[in-house]
Amino acid sequence: MMMNENPADLLPELCVLGGAVLGLLCGMFLPRARQWIVGVLCAAALVAGLVFAGLAARRADMTVFESFVLDPVTHVTRGVVLAATLFVVVLAMRPLRGDRRETEFYVLVLLAALGAVVMGMTSDLLVLVAGYLVASIPAYALAGFAKDAAGTEAALKYYLMGAFFGIFMLAGIALLYGAGRATSYEALGAGPGGVVAVGVVGLLAGLFFKAGVVPAHFWVPDVAQGASRVVAAFVTTVPKVGAFAALYRVAVGFGGGFDLSLLLALVAAATMTLGNLAAFGQDNVRRLLGYSTISQAGYLLVPVAVAGRSGMAEPAVLYYLAAYAITNVGAFAVVVAAGRDEVDGYRGFARRSPLVAVALVICLLGLIGTPPTAVFVGKLLMFGAAVDGGYGWLAVVAAVNSVASVFYYLRWVVPMFARGDEWAGALDRRAAVLAVIAAVGSVVVGVGSGVVLAL
Repeated sequence: MMMNENPADLLPELCVLGGAVLGLLCGMFLPRARQWIVGVLCAAALVAGLVFAGLAARRADMTVFESFVLDPVTHVTRGVVLAATLFVVVLAMRPLRGDRRETEFYVLVLLAALGAVVMGMTSDLLVLVAGYLVASIPAYALAGFAKDAAGTEAALKYYLMGAFFGIFMLAGIALLYGAGRATSYEALGAGPGGVVAVGVVGLLAGLFFKAGVVPAHFWVPDVAQGASRVVAAFVTTVPKVGAFAALYRVAVGFGGGFDLSLLLALVAAATMTLGNLAAFGQDNVRRLLGYSTISQAGYLLVPVAVAGRSGMAEPAVLYYLAAYAITNVGAFAVVVAAGRDEVDGYRGFARRSPLVAVALVICLLGLIGTPPTAVFVGKLLMFGAAVDGGYGWLAVVAAVNSVASVFYYLRWVVPMFARGDEWAGALDRRAAVLAVIAAVGSVVVGVGSGVVLAL
């Protein structure tokens, strides 16, 4: 792989960073009624980042500054993170209009997205820690952005768990550095087996937290319910992309010491099963989606577990990440549009707004893995990678969990089409349009999966 030290190779990240800094400076001088300009500026920075990311994807693979790898994993991470963040910024513009801290919201979102990208593209443990912190600290502030009781509690839980698992991550990296005398992923597994095992488990603790994987998952439903609806859409989507890209790189770079693949497979089975079981009893749709994201993290961990054992692992994890991101933000966009958090609050919603109701049905069926949505293809790739990697039992567990998830998603769908009930309330039209766009995108990416995978 070529080596390079040209800052132009990091133009997508520089665009995001520049948008955050420039947005913060502009927000200092804009009156409250015109802080929406900062949102437009940040959205423009994300669009510019997407353009440069697309151009970079056409070049040969290379390593920049001996720490950042420009390869398909990075290209997909960049594209998915920046696109999902753009979706969230546009989704937030109406609810935040006139808020005295509107500028801060956009800046925090861009910084957290930048950290997620750095996590997914680095090949150095120290840079991974920097990305972890940049992705985490703004997210803690976003969780408590509304300064209400629920948001403050969610932010506190989020922060304490992040600090707790972050300590394990730093300790693990220290052990790995002491064992291998290097911080590159290529040195993972070098040194005494026991030290390496403890170090890798510590490293995984931090990544599991960002990904919402068992046993570092407890913050997910609390933040999904306690934070604002827009923030819930962001933190359950964007950080996961960077975390799973980092997990995949760690799994590929791990040289030995113990069976990391089996450990990841067992954690994947536990994560998808616990997420599904906990979702059954939820009446709050945001909490339901929170547990849904945990189960999706379990499915995403399956191709990571067989990294290095199956050639299908990389396309499976990358395609699934893109499919999950567009489907999850679409479901949360409906929640933002409706402004309701309880399942019963959606009774008769289909008669009030049939198009948005259909969009929600598509997104929920997509999370199940129903054709022709994008997640369906992602799950097919995931099943194929598991079988090809010698973990047929894990594919069976994932299939059983996928079938079981139908029931709790239907608990949300059925009331929308109930007869004799009329849904009353205002609808956020911008969020409704974004929800429809996401649903259409999920179907288009699913139907055009052959083209997407070829790209």
